[in-house]
Amino acid sequence: MPTRLKDEIIAAAIDGYEAQKKHLDQQIAELRAMLSVGPAAETAAAPEAPTRKRRRRMSAAGRKAVAEAQRKRWAKIRGEAEPPAPAKPEAPKAKRRISAEGLKRIIAATKKRWRLAKAAKARLATAKKAAPATKKVAVKKAAAKAPGKTAKKSAPVKKAAVKKAAPKETAAPAAPATTGPVAQ
Repeated sequence: MPTRLKDEIIAAAIDGYEAQKKHLDQQIAELRAMLSVGPAAETAAAPEAPTRKRRRRMSAAGRKAVAEAQRKRWAKIRGEAEPPAPAKPEAPKAKRRISAEGLKRIIAATKKRWRLAKAAKARLATAKKAAPATKKVAVKKAAAKAPGKTAKKSAPVKKAAVKKAAPKETAAPAAPATTGPVAQ
């Protein structure tokens, strides 16, 4: 069997199945008609799928009105004279504003922080510039010692970090581990 069927073959198969379905539906309808005579039996036997209605959305004001009405009904059932009045929301607090003095302090602190950061960056740059200069001097001195040979430039070698050994503790030797019951 080929792995892919052509579209024409698939379309023909669909048509064939639909024709069979129509034929079967017709036969089922005839059998139902034989069972009970009358159009009411036919409609009751094959109900159509219900169409879904689109739900309406309630506005916030509508929800508030419904909630208030429900509160009144519950208050009446409980025997309360009047439902408790809904608490009015407190007036929102005024937005806090920073004073001119506080703003000046923040600006001064930010400028100081940036000034220190730039100074640290400058120190780092000068340190980087000074370090390669000493290496060049060493290479030039080596070339001067061996006049006939030219100095080879090699990639800088990274030195491995030396780990400090922890001081040895004098501890009693550990007891051997046992796997079975201990005989005494």
